[in-house]
Amino acid sequence: MTEGSAPHISPARITVLGVQPGNPPFRIVEVDGEFVGRAMSMTDVLLVAAEAGIPIHDLDDLDVVRWVGGGKFTWTPH
Repeated sequence: MTEGSAPHISPARITVLGVQPGNPPFRIVEVDGEFVGRAMSMTDVLLVAAEAGIPIHDLDDLDVVRWVGGGKFTWTPH
């Protein structure tokens, strides 16, 4: 790699958007840019991914999961 070239960053297949108000609060989950469901916990994210055929071995793997508006421990609105 030369100094002027930027590394290739692949987009994560799973995107978990920020917390939405509700009873209970939830986060929207997208797979490949398409809405696939709501998650109220990390377990829900894993279940949605499994239904889409995407194994997640590490919720911190930025190549697989992108957390928007808070990390994996953020499940209540600010």
